[in-house]
Amino acid sequence: MEVPKGKLIAIGGNEDKGSDSEPNTEQKNNLNFFELQILSRVLHEISAQKQAHIEVITSASSIPEEVGEAYLNAFGKLGDHRVNLMHIRNREDARMPEYIERIRQCDGVMFTGGNQLRLSTIFGGTEILEILHQRYLKEDFVIAGTSAGAMAMPNTMIYQGSSSGALLKGEVKITTGLAFIKNVIIDSHFDKRGRFGRVAQAVASNPGCIGIGLGEDTGVLITDGHFLEVIGSNMVTIVDGFEIQHSNIAELQEGSPISIENLRVHVLTKGNCYDLNTRAFIKSAEAVRN
Repeated sequence: MEVPKGKLIAIGGNEDKGSDSEPNTEQKNNLNFFELQILSRVLHEISAQKQAHIEVITSASSIPEEVGEAYLNAFGKLGDHRVNLMHIRNREDARMPEYIERIRQCDGVMFTGGNQLRLSTIFGGTEILEILHQRYLKEDFVIAGTSAGAMAMPNTMIYQGSSSGALLKGEVKITTGLAFIKNVIIDSHFDKRGRFGRVAQAVASNPGCIGIGLGEDTGVLITDGHFLEVIGSNMVTIVDGFEIQHSNIAELQEGSPISIENLRVHVLTKGNCYDLNTRAFIKSAEAVRN
């Protein structure tokens, strides 16, 4: 399999910026941006030597203008870079030649938070998505996403499921995401919203996938298509179902509680790494080099 030359940066989010809250979850729409440390890393990975050209794609959000303005302000604090907004609201917009050409010309893209199902339904099968796939595979191109923008990155995407009922069969809904990376499942706001159960059910249903639970103000930089480095201030939880011995999920009626044996869990913080190919925890990137 060809090794991607590009990089993925999946970020766990903070206050939602136009997303639909799940039941019984406190929802904030504070647009004061929080990820300046992480955004600095995004800029560094996109273009360490020159002014970066970034396209911020607000399609996941129900308040794209406000969200876009927050990103313009945040990136503006980090230097003189060319940052444009793409308010692509539907599949018709996604076919506009202007947007397609801008995707061809930029150095990297940033998918904002909101509703990840908007991203898969708007961009699935489009020329924009094909260009992003090709540039990620063939070029030193960065695809970043926060919250819903991170959750949509894999081939397998959680799009619904309350935290409180997440270990009841059928509560967690899965569909096809943007497919920049295979065999992983990403969830955001992981510790803040108690989403371990969501990832556990998703992994039990797809034990070939590795679950990545992103804490808020935290993310993973994925290089070579498989090597994860944790960035940001919080934690990343890895849920590995490869060695599951027993799961009753296939035999249960909808709404029944799930049992899982031998689910492996790792907790990573800034600087820790993980290899998706070998399923190995690595203390630091320097440990690999040495």
